[in-house]
Amino acid sequence: MMKSGLRWMLAGLLAFVFAGTALAQKVPVEDFFKDPEFSNVSLSPTGEYIAVSVPQEDRTILVVLKVDDMSVMGSWEHGPNRHVDSVRWVNDERFFMYVSRKLGRYDFRVGTPDVYASNVDGRRRTVIPNGGTYQIVDTLEDDPDWVLVQRSIDSAYLFRLNVNDGRVRTVATAPLRYGAFLVDHSGELRYAIGMEENRETVTLRRTGDGWTEIHRSPMGGSTLIPMGFDPDNRLVYTAVSEDGEPAKIFALDAETDELTLLSGNDNVEPYSHLYSSDGRELLAVRYLDGLPETDFINTEHPEVLTYAGLMNAFPDHAVAFAGISRDGRFVLAHVYSDVDPGTYYLFDRQTNQAKFLLAARSWIKPEQMSPMRAVSFTARDGTTVHGYITIPRNSDGRNLPLIMHPHGGPHGPRDSWGFNPEVQFLANRGYAVLQVNFRGSGGYGNAFERKGYQNWGTTMIDDMTDGVEWAVREGIADPARVCTYGASYGGYAALQSVVREPERYRCTIGYVGVYSLPLMLRDGDIPRSESGRNYLARVLPTDAGEQQAQSPAFNVDRINVPVMLVHGERDERVPMSQYRALKRALEGAGKPPEVEILARNEGHGFQELENNVRLYNAMEEFLDKYIGPGAAN
Repeated sequence: MMKSGLRWMLAGLLAFVFAGTALAQKVPVEDFFKDPEFSNVSLSPTGEYIAVSVPQEDRTILVVLKVDDMSVMGSWEHGPNRHVDSVRWVNDERFFMYVSRKLGRYDFRVGTPDVYASNVDGRRRTVIPNGGTYQIVDTLEDDPDWVLVQRSIDSAYLFRLNVNDGRVRTVATAPLRYGAFLVDHSGELRYAIGMEENRETVTLRRTGDGWTEIHRSPMGGSTLIPMGFDPDNRLVYTAVSEDGEPAKIFALDAETDELTLLSGNDNVEPYSHLYSSDGRELLAVRYLDGLPETDFINTEHPEVLTYAGLMNAFPDHAVAFAGISRDGRFVLAHVYSDVDPGTYYLFDRQTNQAKFLLAARSWIKPEQMSPMRAVSFTARDGTTVHGYITIPRNSDGRNLPLIMHPHGGPHGPRDSWGFNPEVQFLANRGYAVLQVNFRGSGGYGNAFERKGYQNWGTTMIDDMTDGVEWAVREGIADPARVCTYGASYGGYAALQSVVREPERYRCTIGYVGVYSLPLMLRDGDIPRSESGRNYLARVLPTDAGEQQAQSPAFNVDRINVPVMLVHGERDERVPMSQYRALKRALEGAGKPPEVEILARNEGHGFQELENNVRLYNAMEEFLDKYIGPGAAN
């Protein structure tokens, strides 16, 4: 009896100590949602400098650092709600910075970005007129004062643009409503790829001073997209999809039209391409099929040996190569994982040494974060659907409260493996988090994305539900403790899920969500532009009755769970009219939102730390009440 009693006492003591350890590892909400130390890093052509985008709540500034001593060469700030999205180096000492107006965390951009040019030391700053309407085609290494750019103005134009003052000279045009151009390594114009007024996609080959059509298909159908050339300018690296399946990379012989397969993945499209330092050879293709993977095409190239070695040097991490100096000496590597927000290193191929540059969130401790794993399941109609499940650290992964967390977009974006602050916050609070790349998501081929068109509130929601049922069957999720939470389209999906499945969920949280599809056709910044109206006409139901049937605001009679709504009063992407439409409908049905978080100074997603802390503390309390430790049995 004494031994048994002692064992019981020791077990209780150990349980108490373990519980105390788990509680001690509860990470403050601020750590997840304060701005990272940087959002983007790019390497200069010489490898001497890095340009670093630094988020600061309502703005993103740019800093250029000299790599050898990390001294500041210059900095650029453009004011409130102005964010440096990206940088493009146009010669060894000069770059373009693309500055967008954004009113929220989830905004891609509002309007066309402005483009400013500057030297690394801040001298010779200038505005590039209409810069945001141009896309760089080639930086013309042998002519540092000029770049080739493309722009569509009723037709597709190729220009030479002076990087010092923004002057342009027309080089060529193509008979496309929206178009892009491809030149070979000698600067000769070879292809144009784009779209006509009827939304058909077209590929043209340059023939003398004219064009020959070599491919045409309806939007979302087959593709044949030339991307680059081999060192001899004969083989064309080309993305090919026969009927909307994930595109594969072929070498197209420009003289015989023979295609040779170089790389492909049956599940996903190429995510990025890795070229040699001189830009003349495609070395690898990167895919996000579950975990990130790199398919090396030329395994004998000396730079490939460096890339493979760096990948092997960081086990349990993904390594993305963000740049290489023109001479091939310096390689910029971004190293990250599901529990590690990421670090940048500069590898010197001459000395075989890696120099630490920057850590995105140095205060995050990977050992306190929760692992994410790739999953797939069969939807009710037999379609294979992919996604991710994050299991709270220190749990046994069984019978857990589950958050079904749909991504925004919905067409084009997708969830992927890596550090996600929201997911890690929820997992740190004890919740398993399911992310489903439902039909309509990007990255799985045009056909998969097209299946989501006009099915925002039906097939796409069913894929999410089938993911929840998979998690229940696997024993991961407690079927009585499931809630759903998302932002933007994800906010729509969170509410539409409880409309379509009124018995499955215990609560729902909509964050800057669309709740009325008819309202989306006339309110917000999307229907203000022709391209936005065309997008909505393609992806939303055309029948007014079906639009209402797929709108949570018109179906509140089926919402039988507590609702939390979050919105920014300055949101232009999903304006407050969406929030008000759902709130009025819920109140009219005697089911007012239980929790509302509004922020007068926020847009499409909260940017200020104070507002984010208020939001996620309220979210934690709401979830805890219905499916967490504080939930009633």
